[in-house]
Amino acid sequence: MAESVLVRCPACGRDHSYTAPTFPCACGTPLAPPVRYGALPVQVRHRSWEDSWVRVRCPDCDRRDHWPQPEFDCSCGALVRLPVDVEAAEQAGRLPAPQGAGPLPDGQTPSAAVRPPFRPVTIRTARDALTAAAQFLKWLGYPGVRMADDRSASGIDLRGEGVVALVDPTTHPTELRDVECLWLNSAHEDAVGALFSLAGYAQEARLRADKLGVPLFVMDLTGTPQPVNDAADTLLRSEPATG
Repeated sequence: MAESVLVRCPACGRDHSYTAPTFPCACGTPLAPPVRYGALPVQVRHRSWEDSWVRVRCPDCDRRDHWPQPEFDCSCGALVRLPVDVEAAEQAGRLPAPQGAGPLPDGQTPSAAVRPPFRPVTIRTARDALTAAAQFLKWLGYPGVRMADDRSASGIDLRGEGVVALVDPTTHPTELRDVECLWLNSAHEDAVGALFSLAGYAQEARLRADKLGVPLFVMDLTGTPQPVNDAADTLLRSEPATG
């Protein structure tokens, strides 16, 4: 596993324990972007695809490929990015082999008897974000998750048995109206609702989601959703309504 580092959010000053996500090279060697110790994290205000990747060399096969920048969504709503040691990335050290087929976010591991390790889908396009969210909902136990037929009319992107979801792949914080749209659809269909965002959430959206009990997740470019409110934590730890 990559080493955990203590990171202070530059926006609110809250401390976080952060571990850079580990993912396999094409040859199978597990790699993680090396965080530059002592360097100050930065708040990402305008996210671009070009700035969201870092080049890392595999020590086993010498393959140089682009991996997602180490970053996380603070509970204050800020997207925080950690500087990468570029020289170390070129000399990337081998990490111990993971126990499962893919890494799981800290604090999100459900009972091993209930779910296998989650296999994330790397996000490079908006469609990848939909695929990653759909895979995550299936992993939670909701069968038949697919892209909604009436996306433009309802505002819902994914539907499955007992679940509806909205996925925001833009580079701007997800807004209040998206939270309310998802809540109305989930109430109308008597289904669980989940909202996935790449750029985090506006403060009003966070507050309304907490009041309505709407699960909010953020996704980094490895395609691994992270819960950002209590409703999302509860969803991770509960059996699906269709189970």
